[in-house]
Amino acid sequence: MTGPAPSEDPAAGAGEERTAGRTGSRTDSQTLSRRAHRARLVVLGALTAAAPLSLDTYLPALPALTADLATTPSIAQLSLTACLVGLALGQLVAGPLSDVLGRRRPMLIGSAGFAVASVLCAVAPSVEVLIALRLAQGLLGAVGIVVARAVVRDTSDATSSARSFATLMLVSGVAPIVAPVLGGQLLRVTSWRGVFVVLAVYGALAGVAVLLLVRESLPRSRRRSGSAAATAASFRVLLSDRRVLACVLTAGLLFAAMFAYISGSTFVLQELYGLSPQGFSGVFAANSVAIVTSVQVAGRLAGSGRVRPERLLVVGLGVALTGTSVLLASALLDVGLAGILAGLVVTVIGVGFVLPNATTLTLADHPEHAGSASALLGTAQFLVGAGTAPLVGIAGGRSAVPMAATMAGAVVAGAVVFAVLWRTPERGPGSEQAARPSHP
Repeated sequence: MTGPAPSEDPAAGAGEERTAGRTGSRTDSQTLSRRAHRARLVVLGALTAAAPLSLDTYLPALPALTADLATTPSIAQLSLTACLVGLALGQLVAGPLSDVLGRRRPMLIGSAGFAVASVLCAVAPSVEVLIALRLAQGLLGAVGIVVARAVVRDTSDATSSARSFATLMLVSGVAPIVAPVLGGQLLRVTSWRGVFVVLAVYGALAGVAVLLLVRESLPRSRRRSGSAAATAASFRVLLSDRRVLACVLTAGLLFAAMFAYISGSTFVLQELYGLSPQGFSGVFAANSVAIVTSVQVAGRLAGSGRVRPERLLVVGLGVALTGTSVLLASALLDVGLAGILAGLVVTVIGVGFVLPNATTLTLADHPEHAGSASALLGTAQFLVGAGTAPLVGIAGGRSAVPMAATMAGAVVAGAVVFAVLWRTPERGPGSEQAARPSHP
């Protein structure tokens, strides 16, 4: 006689069902967790996209804005500078504040304020009023940018943060691709004022997405004191770290090179080389694809653990130096549009390697000061970048040399700063533990 087959044993069958049920439940939970994580990164990326959207969407409209408000190219570019100053100072305030109040509340306030400021920009009666309102728009848009990076650091360890930042920059990197194209197409049916109406709608939608999809990532037990002394102490800790200082200054100078390109290319490519607003948008979008691709490659390499972020940062500096050398030589020798475009694309690829790795290294060793570190990084980028707009506008659209020289000088300065300041610290036995988040 033979006993019943295993499948015929009721107890065994029930056990298998219970085990399968538990396994299926865990699998479903993991799937939902991954989906929630991806959704959160999309929303955080949308918040960080406020800066490129604020800057890039109305770039094709700058010449028309200059004529409409009866001003000069240099004065019109001060509206870009004002927005950048706002983005810099806003991060300096919002970052430490998010270490005290948590992350979610500041993101909601910033999104709503950005929408209101954008509406007011749309009805600005003069260039002076527009410049003031652009400062306010930058201050409020900065909140989501700085807090989004802090949320990623709250919820990722030192290794996975490189991948998360790459994903974040992939989402936010769509903005500079879409923004000038969107701006060029909007100019077919509306004026530059309509561009700001679109930005207002974007800010409102971003706030709704935060409300629905982003939970608080900084529990009360991990929040700092809200005193001015505590904030100052946090910045002192960060600025005394040579690694942090090297990455912050290098990222700021490389961003300055990017902003010289952003603020100068609209006049150089349209007025000097005769591109239409739509043609300029296409060139800008192509370069944006290049930088997004290089960011993703750098993020995957750093996230794999095979290549250290500091090595990728050095590679990026080398590529950016090559690109700006080609750009400056092309401008000085007047070789034409092809040389300018070649230099620009190589430069932005190098910047794409530098920025995400500089971000990872800046936030890696001080998780307890993630908001302040993110603020320091963002402030350096936008404040240094703000100083480049008047420089590249000196020649208007008559020469590409000011833009090329400003970009080359910023990249050279970034390489020198990193070479002088970078030091690899000794890792103590507790450093790995300190780099881990307190919750997944």
